[in-house]
Amino acid sequence: MPPDSCILCTHSDVRHFYEDNSEHYAGNYYQCQRCRLIFATPEDRPSRDKEFARYETHENDPDDEGYRAFLGQLFQPMNELLEPESRGLDFGSGPGPTLHLMFEGEGHEMRIYDSFYDRDPSVFEETYDFITATEVVEHLFHPGKELDRLWSCLRPGGYLGIMTKIAEDDKDFFGDWHYRLDYTHVTFFTEKTFRWLADYWDATLNFPADRVIIFQKPYLENN
Repeated sequence: MPPDSCILCTHSDVRHFYEDNSEHYAGNYYQCQRCRLIFATPEDRPSRDKEFARYETHENDPDDEGYRAFLGQLFQPMNELLEPESRGLDFGSGPGPTLHLMFEGEGHEMRIYDSFYDRDPSVFEETYDFITATEVVEHLFHPGKELDRLWSCLRPGGYLGIMTKIAEDDKDFFGDWHYRLDYTHVTFFTEKTFRWLADYWDATLNFPADRVIIFQKPYLENN
């Protein structure tokens, strides 16, 4: 059934974008005509048990230098922006939390949250100088709700760093794109989507690397 509205911006103009009945994935994807988000229909999202089974195959080891280098794509540009002893939250820290250790190694204070492995909602009752979400947003069923919650936890002038593959607004590209063939990937952000978010939040937006997006929350007017 077609969705009534966009799961990010709630706009009502959502149109069919792509259908896949291949052996890899069976389902329909829709695209919002305002924010340009592409997303799978609710009936094609994996169950929580199936999602967890997929995450259990991930080999995220804090001692793996290759994994640390992968996370470094976000860690390095974010760390360069931070004041000493900043306070951060790693959202979606996964089965082998690592990014928070990298920031702690630079003298920052960290908390972590993961809906499967570290489900502690008290983290959302606090505020942070920066929040990271590496390889997370493509899994979100309700990105509007989740991202607004993270944004509300940021202090004025704080940073939200996201790492995800950016979708192209093109059906031929999307059909052959390896990133969507992971069945836990159900929400895809185009560059236009991130620019819409920046306008919505009145945020500064930067793309410091191929799959890295950093928003800065505006300071209060009297600062």
